[in-house]
Amino acid sequence: MNNKVHFIAIGGAVMHNLAIALKSKGYAVSGSDDEIFEPSRSRLAAHGLLPDDDGWHPSRVTPDLDAVILGMHATQDNPELQRAKQLGLKIYSFPDYLYQQTAHQKRIVVGGSHGKTTTTAMIMHVLSHCGIEFDYMVGAQVQGFETMVGLSNTAKIAVFEGDEYLTSPLDPTSKFLHYHPDVAIVTGIAWDHVNVFPTFDGYVDQFRKFAHSIMPGGSLIYCNSDDNLRQIASETFPQGVQTLPYDGFQWRTLADGSVVANIGGADVAVSVFGNHNMQNMNAALLACRAVGVSDHQFARAIASFAGAARRLQTLTQSPDGSVAFLDFAHSPSKLRATINAVRQRFPDRKLVACMELHTFSSLSKNFLPQYASTMDDADEAIIYFNPQVVEHKRLDPFTPADVAEAFAHPNMTVHTSSADVVSRLRSIDFHNSALLLMTSGNFDGLDLKALADSLFNKQ
Repeated sequence: MNNKVHFIAIGGAVMHNLAIALKSKGYAVSGSDDEIFEPSRSRLAAHGLLPDDDGWHPSRVTPDLDAVILGMHATQDNPELQRAKQLGLKIYSFPDYLYQQTAHQKRIVVGGSHGKTTTTAMIMHVLSHCGIEFDYMVGAQVQGFETMVGLSNTAKIAVFEGDEYLTSPLDPTSKFLHYHPDVAIVTGIAWDHVNVFPTFDGYVDQFRKFAHSIMPGGSLIYCNSDDNLRQIASETFPQGVQTLPYDGFQWRTLADGSVVANIGGADVAVSVFGNHNMQNMNAALLACRAVGVSDHQFARAIASFAGAARRLQTLTQSPDGSVAFLDFAHSPSKLRATINAVRQRFPDRKLVACMELHTFSSLSKNFLPQYASTMDDADEAIIYFNPQVVEHKRLDPFTPADVAEAFAHPNMTVHTSSADVVSRLRSIDFHNSALLLMTSGNFDGLDLKALADSLFNKQ
């Protein structure tokens, strides 16, 4: 077992969590990065892992290292990476290293273009509630777990969120192809990451490869409403692989505003809502069954699941019941599902949906038409993008008129200044309303909780 490791690009969201997890496991951990932002900086400092200074230091890469873990942020000409190669050290990407840590465990891996963080978090919550020990990696903060990565010396199960994005500067394969799951979930396929998957067919093929990486005797759990997944599930798999389609649980909102889901014929009070979350919940149930959790145990546990950070996370509520949510939605499929969920939950309220174009795909002019009609369930739509970010990503420029034409929403405003977004929001009467703030960023530094509080407290 390796016990002395060095991280190149330790400040990454998952990288710093892996570093903390390994230190907690008793490893000697060091690392470098040329820039470390919050919350990584404070969390590394709290665990005594923050590098003394920013930058790359080949002297930190020493012959006695058992492993060097390479982050996606590092480039092929990174001086620490070059030093590790010269010394002949073992160099791992973080997914490859996670597999090495859990090679003898039963691995549940959740992939998909949307819902994978929530589904992973649901599984983690249920296993924890049932007292089952497991290792894990998830792409957001989950209530009850200090870090986004957890590793032990004794767990027999590992639960990973599986990302289809590229592995490392040395490995252009999708991250989830390194995990070789015993239980694989695919929640759905909707084109994303157009910078590395320029065609939809090429994107779909990553999930086909993921499905075919399942260990013999394992399970493929897939969303039955996805045509591409049904096609993949019809193919020939390794010996004994079982294919398990799922749909969503039925759900409804009660008169007092609470939500119940019908699980196994019984109504269970739950905190999450929306058709997409009911699909996620059904996928989580099937995965938990595969590791010995009964349906009754699952129903009891899922009742206390509060959701993952930035996934329909309640920011604030007003005395009249109006509510503001924060969500990570940025791709077309996530946008449509999230807005639809809030519309279903609050059919009689004014729904204001405010979204930031922030990712490479969303800021690609040729990709914008993929957003057509995705915000139609909102009464008012507000879109923000920063032209300087478009320029920084070396993408073709576009105008607010281009965005409005692509989304084709009848009541939409498009802004290139976050101050203008705030002004527009302040002009709205939020009585008997639902506000949905959606971004994978932060609208160029806005305190979204404080903004939501101020909007709802002005009534």
